[in-house]
Amino acid sequence: MLKDKIVYIYNTELIKQCDKLPSMSNRASIVQDLISSYNLLSHQSIVAVQSENATEDELLSFHASDYVNMLKSLNSFDTNMDDVKEEHLEYGLGYDCPILNNIFDFVSCVTGSSVSGAKLLAAEKCKTVINWFGGWHHSQRDSASGFCYANDIVIAIQLLYMKFERILYVDLDIHHGDGVQNAFQYSNKVLTLSYHKYCPGFFPNTGNIDDIGAGKGKYFSLNIPLKEGVSDKTYIEIFSKTFPLIYETFKPKALVVQCGADGLNEDPIGESNLTLNGIGTCIKTILGCDIPTLFLGGGGYNLPNTARLWTYLTSLIVNQELENDIPDSSKYFCEYGPSFELHIAEGRKKDHNTTQHINSMVEKITYYCDLISKS
Repeated sequence: MLKDKIVYIYNTELIKQCDKLPSMSNRASIVQDLISSYNLLSHQSIVAVQSENATEDELLSFHASDYVNMLKSLNSFDTNMDDVKEEHLEYGLGYDCPILNNIFDFVSCVTGSSVSGAKLLAAEKCKTVINWFGGWHHSQRDSASGFCYANDIVIAIQLLYMKFERILYVDLDIHHGDGVQNAFQYSNKVLTLSYHKYCPGFFPNTGNIDDIGAGKGKYFSLNIPLKEGVSDKTYIEIFSKTFPLIYETFKPKALVVQCGADGLNEDPIGESNLTLNGIGTCIKTILGCDIPTLFLGGGGYNLPNTARLWTYLTSLIVNQELENDIPDSSKYFCEYGPSFELHIAEGRKKDHNTTQHINSMVEKITYYCDLISKS
């Protein structure tokens, strides 16, 4: 019986598929190993549920048929970059999204993990779902982008919308959730809220404070652009001053939360200062909303730190305190040196987010919320 349980989406094929990604090879196994080493899946409040692959029709509910057909045609493609053609590059396949072996099977499996979770929430079989193997927020309708081949988030939200009339999407990845925002930029039923680094040359170079949606969706795409070196103090302050206001204004019936780990200190791509506590404080606030919620993974290129974060967030969701010492039963124990501890130190890069910058963003968000309440 799932009704009173937190659902954790997991199966061995899903781990195997996610481990194939060159930019994060073996990450899924490292994450799953640490969660298991802490015995979190043995907690009485949580149950592991096997996901099912997304169907072609489910992929087509968002993605263009030409793109899906291209993925199908490449399912047995030999992953030699010399064979990548211009037509592949037009679909974003190559460079940061190389053509993987059995790429359509990979896309179906990974997308299906979030689809499976969304179906359980929409059927009211549970109230909370965790899927650390989803959260691929950059993929566009007709192309791969930023290590993301299909937008499982958009497809999951579309399924949730069949049950819940207003959905709030919260993106905590250090990169702007551009693919999800673009999908819903004309909708006033799905509000997308992204907290991310925004500075020259930082991918995907979108998500300014004035990037607010269009048509009926104007003011329902909200962005919190952070400058370099964001610290826990800044992150918690801006979240605490904006998320509750947006939540109370929009009054969502369900939440989808992307918990990218690339804002953590020592991430080679995010290059920010955050710790588990900084992101965890935001998740505690979200948990306090007590409405149907789908928690997803995302970026994270320091693999041990990504495992640390998602293990810690799992513990918050199931309300289970963890020892700070990494269990020596972990298969990847040596990866957590030299501290061999769960929690990490905050980075020392200069935080360029001034009080003036924070206040200006809060002022803008307050203004947009006022317009939402009048719409």
